[in-house]
Amino acid sequence: MPRTPLSTAVLNEQRAAVGLPPHTGPDEPAALRRAALQTLLAARDAGGDGSVSRPVVRGAVRFLLDRLAELAPGRSVEVRVPPHAAVQCIDGPHHTRGTPPNVVEMDAETWIALATGRLSWADALAGGRVRASGSRADISAYLPIPLD
Repeated sequence: MPRTPLSTAVLNEQRAAVGLPPHTGPDEPAALRRAALQTLLAARDAGGDGSVSRPVVRGAVRFLLDRLAELAPGRSVEVRVPPHAAVQCIDGPHHTRGTPPNVVEMDAETWIALATGRLSWADALAGGRVRASGSRADISAYLPIPLD
């Protein structure tokens, strides 16, 4: 199945569905991803069925992963949110080929909840919502992610 890219049109369709005004910011990836997160959070806060289009979810995930990589630069831990995105972060020893020794993996819902402070790292681990392997795979010090 081909991916629908996050565009202003796709974003504004979702924003209209949750009663938000259209996105009037730049039509560039970083701005669209930030607006995607705002849209997704508004949809979740509004209750309803919580359905948000894949491009908007992917944009929100990418925005939060990009912020994590900015706040914790490095290549010692890989954080994966399949099928949406993955980033390497946290300073320290890094790998160059194959599967990295420190991997954190979860679904999009869990990542967004962790990154925005709606779920704690301890609860996510205890509930089996996060798979973390390696001695450096505890990313709780970087959560929740400041959005400013």
